[in-house]
Amino acid sequence: MSIIYAEYHIHNNSIDIATAAGYLLRIDCWEAEKGLNTTPGSECALNALAIDEPLEYARLYLDGNLQMWIDAEDSLELY
Repeated sequence: MSIIYAEYHIHNNSIDIATAAGYLLRIDCWEAEKGLNTTPGSECALNALAIDEPLEYARLYLDGNLQMWIDAEDSLELY
């Protein structure tokens, strides 16, 4: 799937993704983050990622790597 556009929507806490094939995909951030183990710092970083880099957030979510990204963010807080 070739993603051409992603945008965060603050009112419904979601990311809309447009693909080259003409599909529109919506990621509900509440559902995407349900069950993830976060700290206050990684939660803030995750929110910033969704708002500032929605395409990267979408890629991490679709690849199943959000928890790995969060764990890396948490390890940075220790230093």
